[in-house]
Amino acid sequence: MRIFEIDRSRVSEHPALAPLALPGACAAQGYLWISLTRDEFRASLPEVQQILQSLCQAQLVDLHVADLLNDQLPSHYDYTSQYDVLVFRRLSSGPGQAALGNGKGTTGGEPPLPAPLRHGPPVLRRVDTRPVGFALFDRVLLSVHPEDGAVRDAFAARLLAAGSPDDKGAPALDVRATSARVPTGTADLMLRVINQIVDGYLDMRRELTRQLDHWQTELIDPRSRFTNWGALMEARQSLHHLDEICEDQRAAIQDWIDSLETLPPAQGEAEQRERELIMVRSRDVLEHIERVVHHVHRLEQNAETAVQMHFSVQGHRANDIMRVLTVLTAIFLPLNLIAGIFGMNFEFIPLVHKADGFWIAMMAMLVIALLLVLVFWRKRYLARTR
Repeated sequence: MRIFEIDRSRVSEHPALAPLALPGACAAQGYLWISLTRDEFRASLPEVQQILQSLCQAQLVDLHVADLLNDQLPSHYDYTSQYDVLVFRRLSSGPGQAALGNGKGTTGGEPPLPAPLRHGPPVLRRVDTRPVGFALFDRVLLSVHPEDGAVRDAFAARLLAAGSPDDKGAPALDVRATSARVPTGTADLMLRVINQIVDGYLDMRRELTRQLDHWQTELIDPRSRFTNWGALMEARQSLHHLDEICEDQRAAIQDWIDSLETLPPAQGEAEQRERELIMVRSRDVLEHIERVVHHVHRLEQNAETAVQMHFSVQGHRANDIMRVLTVLTAIFLPLNLIAGIFGMNFEFIPLVHKADGFWIAMMAMLVIALLLVLVFWRKRYLARTR
């Protein structure tokens, strides 16, 4: 559990939840970021609800609590008149991370679903995802993370560095840089965390591209015998799974943007500028997701094209072999005819009773064979297809 109070350019971390429920515990112009794992959220739910009631005069409804505790929920967006809920799936931090659990159910006493076992290169195992839930209030951002909390800890380090003062008590950065780095509100903070999650998908593109390029080289090379079909099929399934995840993410962010566009007009220039900043960040996150979707589609097409080219190359190679065998058969066909004629049991056959008849027949067969080889070579029946 990590709790941060953000007041303009100042960021401080609180050790516990209990003092925050008291009146006046949070600055009037600031807001809280309460970040918990699912186990911590399940155990601290009464305290969290008390803090939300004290600061925001609202509490999470039971269905949204169940959504935040659900470990199998896809990316989606929902809202009430007092807060918004956004669930966004992130990549696992390592192989087997999706199998982590506490033995409890996702929403109660049912056991968690077993994670699929992925084989092949390590990059394919990273396609396993876990949901991160956000409950967005005016003064509180509640985020529920998987057990490792890797995204939360990475962003918390950046947030503390942005809001930490230097030795003289002044901000570490100038006013413009600090205002650009410290989130201005709960929505801005949520979008920055989501943007960091999407950047993990963008970083994985390079590894997937290198792996598929390596397989494409092996598939297209006519001298190689590709045998890693199981890993290639697993890669195609992983890409399809990643495509579905990104489509859900895009739909959730698009619903969030649509809800922002339906808000009443802003009161004042400061509120209008903050709302425009949120819209810009939301569209930037959506553009990043669309880039991932476009890249996944291109990788799927490349993998399908490489498989088709592989079978096309193998078909051409088989055709070359059959053509050479057919040409050799055509060359030896007249030679077999001559040998068959001279092997017939007749008494009077030309050249049979001559001393040099054998060599005359052999020379004739050699000349016929050379002429046929020359003809087939000129017609490129014996040439190798490049």
